[in-house]
Amino acid sequence: MSFFHTKIENLRGVGSQRATLLQKELNIFTYGDLIQRYPFRYLDRTQFYSIVDLHEELPYVQVKGILRNREVVGEGPKQRMVAKVSDGSAELELVWFKGVKWLQSIIKNHQEYIVFGKPTIFNGKPQMAHPELEEVTEAKPGQSFLQPVYNTTEKLKNYHRIDSKAIARLVFDLLKTALPHVQESLSPALIQHYGLMSKAEAYQQIHFPQTPELLQAARFRLKFEELFYVQLKLLRQRDQRKITLAGQFFREVPTLIHFYKNVLPFDLTGAQKRVIHDIYKDFCTGQQMNRLLQGDVGSGKTIVAFISMLMAADNGAQSCLMAPTEILADQHYVGLKAYADLLGLKLGKLTGSTRTADRRVLHEQLRSGEMHMLVGTHALLEDVVQFRNLGLTIMDEQHRFGVAQRSKLWQKNPNVIPHVLVMTATPIPRTLAMTLYGDLDVSVIDELPAGRKPIVTVHRYDANRLKVFQFVRDQVTLGRQVYIVYPLIEESETMDYKDLTDGYESVARAFPEFQISIVHGRMKAEQKDFEMQRFVNRETQIMVATTVIEVGVNVPNASVMIIESAERFGLSQLHQLRGRVGRGAEQSYCILMTGYKLSKDSRTRLETMVRTNNGFEIADIDLKLRGPGDLMGTQQSGVLDLLIADLAKDGRILTESRAAAQQLINADPGLANPENLNIRRHIASLPATAVNWSRIS
Repeated sequence: MSFFHTKIENLRGVGSQRATLLQKELNIFTYGDLIQRYPFRYLDRTQFYSIVDLHEELPYVQVKGILRNREVVGEGPKQRMVAKVSDGSAELELVWFKGVKWLQSIIKNHQEYIVFGKPTIFNGKPQMAHPELEEVTEAKPGQSFLQPVYNTTEKLKNYHRIDSKAIARLVFDLLKTALPHVQESLSPALIQHYGLMSKAEAYQQIHFPQTPELLQAARFRLKFEELFYVQLKLLRQRDQRKITLAGQFFREVPTLIHFYKNVLPFDLTGAQKRVIHDIYKDFCTGQQMNRLLQGDVGSGKTIVAFISMLMAADNGAQSCLMAPTEILADQHYVGLKAYADLLGLKLGKLTGSTRTADRRVLHEQLRSGEMHMLVGTHALLEDVVQFRNLGLTIMDEQHRFGVAQRSKLWQKNPNVIPHVLVMTATPIPRTLAMTLYGDLDVSVIDELPAGRKPIVTVHRYDANRLKVFQFVRDQVTLGRQVYIVYPLIEESETMDYKDLTDGYESVARAFPEFQISIVHGRMKAEQKDFEMQRFVNRETQIMVATTVIEVGVNVPNASVMIIESAERFGLSQLHQLRGRVGRGAEQSYCILMTGYKLSKDSRTRLETMVRTNNGFEIADIDLKLRGPGDLMGTQQSGVLDLLIADLAKDGRILTESRAAAQQLINADPGLANPENLNIRRHIASLPATAVNWSRIS
């Protein structure tokens, strides 16, 4: 067993009770877990403020002075400890509401202290609540001016005195014995090429940096290594799959050529042609295709999917397209059936509401091979759905399907795994795509079809509502349709945002001459479909809805999207909602309505929406604002288990580390060369279940 597998209770100052708490609260079980529990920020303890200069705008600061007038004030739950500190320029009041008994035993009157905390002004005088105190004589761990601050929990801090400083002391003690046991896990060539600090030195400097420059070098080393191993793992998985998993050859494309020349009523964009070329190349390799297709709403992914299905049909294979909702499946089916009929190909549809009698016929046609293509929802996954020769599976908005569901689809062909095309209209920032989908080949459709005009987006305050309503009236009079989206279904006591029910009533009052649809998530599926269908058929002119329309209906005639309380929505959600309009040839508009009170992040989101229609630029800003965990609807650590790297900020390091991993695989796929011994040994020491290969093993 390695040194870093040693249980944490063996460390001086821990013991069994503290060990249980560290395990429960911070997931620290071993020496390895503790040494890789990195500080989240550092305090520069070189700078002192005079008390007379303190004001509320300052961040956490430190002052030095004599503590006096220490006393306990109040009774019971309102009891608090109050003290005054003077540095000769003025007096600062200190107050603690918790741990009063403990503080009484350690705080001394007439002692000189360094006080660290966030200054506020209370009754016109400077005050600090719950500051850190340090006797001027006390030595600091590591004697570093940049002091580490570690994440801890309220339970650890308030009841067990395991605050950031206590963790710093444990790390300081551990480093004294741990550093000789740290094995280098990168090759000498990589260390030299990227000018990396040694791993042992990086651990020392990340916890107790001697200078800001050494801290930066330690961070770069540890981030590079972490991302390098993430990419190495993904690229090896991709290459391994290409070696082990065969795919059907789809080389013959006579129907496709006829489709281009005689059936397709418009020209494909350059981006669409490029993606189709990528897919055709995959089909000719004899290896299973695993490709992610990214493209903004309305960029023409569905026609690319259909062309891929044609290639399969031309080579005697069947294909299926799975969508997350019935509405989306219907939309794909209606859009593609006209083409399939003209080409003499059989295209079927299978959803939860397909009648039993129709299902029997459909199942028979799939088994016999009479049906070439199938569009549907989760219903495609049922065991009874069997194909004669499934060669291609396409998933639309795949993040809505679990891994188990996807693999179930691939098992529909026992002889050879089908090719896989995954489509998404949610623009994924490049850094996230390289990491979450790093084992897939990625294609991007980054231009809109000819004739599409960019959507004009404006931000309007509630005070301008009458003008906005007049604009709606003008648009409907021109024959267009309008969406109005609200963030909530019913009025909430905690939030005074416009709710859907109120909204519907005020819209109905404002436009008595128009027909209005209402759609929200609590309606039954058939009610929702009925209302959506009325809007599609132009029986209603205005659709009042919650975000359920985010993915779904394609209504080329809808030209205005009004988003109420727009500050309540995330950036990618705003972009998805905006994509519901702008699908026809007419100029479309998106109007973001808000009150005057907006946070800094809300302003950034609204300004971004007004400034650009580029989904990838929007996704990058969204990643910076929200972080990768939120963005994928799953915690970053859950998917990637990252310890120090941040996909929102470390794009450059990620690109470099992926290039380094790719270079290594190209030069030495089996990691057999002597110079790669460190990397080979490190991977071999990891458990098979390891998610993050850079963790100490």
